[in-house]
Amino acid sequence: MTRTFLTRPPAAALLLLATLASTFAAAQGYRRFVVQQNEPPPTELIVARWKYGTNGWFGHMGWSHNYPSSDYNLNEFIASATGIDVDELSFRIVELSSDEIFDYPFAYVSEPGEMELTEREIANLREFIERGGFILMDDFDGIRQLENMRSHVLRAFPERSFSTLDETHPVFDVHFTLHNLDRMSPYVPGGSITYFGLEDAEGRLAIAAGHNNDLANFWDWYDDARYPLEPAADAFRLGVNFVIWSMTH
Repeated sequence: MTRTFLTRPPAAALLLLATLASTFAAAQGYRRFVVQQNEPPPTELIVARWKYGTNGWFGHMGWSHNYPSSDYNLNEFIASATGIDVDELSFRIVELSSDEIFDYPFAYVSEPGEMELTEREIANLREFIERGGFILMDDFDGIRQLENMRSHVLRAFPERSFSTLDETHPVFDVHFTLHNLDRMSPYVPGGSITYFGLEDAEGRLAIAAGHNNDLANFWDWYDDARYPLEPAADAFRLGVNFVIWSMTH
């Protein structure tokens, strides 16, 4: 596969600076702010960050946590570690209630513990999976957030259930081999990391939900001294595995 390298537009730096400043301000008490949309180049992979209905536990902004720097850094790693045609700016905010979600088969969901989905969002969620889409859910911890996420997702799939993804599951070995997820545990809240999976009607893993983990923090702040190299590297490797899985299964 030939990798296409695109020139980063000058506006990219302004987007990052403006949005990072807004993200920092929002973190100080979850104040509302305007998150700037990104217009991705026409690459093979575009990561869709879903915006969804929320209950306000995180100021109705959990869906945007670590945006856009985590999105940017993950794509940069994917480009360097694989042959996928992807640019650092290959990400986009997509409303779960919009038919646009069907344009991007890989979706990233931040803070699903804050979910309060509308009927339209529930219908779109089910159809997205039925069409072969894949969802990575990240950055939620504790029993209350887990049960809230589970209750809303299972409104779309009342006939199914989440199951624990053992570290022998092939998703943890599809590109990089990861059999020690707890290496990230000391740097995230909530205790031991557990991934829960939900399968589609054909038995394919379609949703991976990382309870007590926060991949986006590692992607965002991997160069911060609080995040040692190996746990941060594992977070990037795991992100790549989920992307590869979504494109090959």
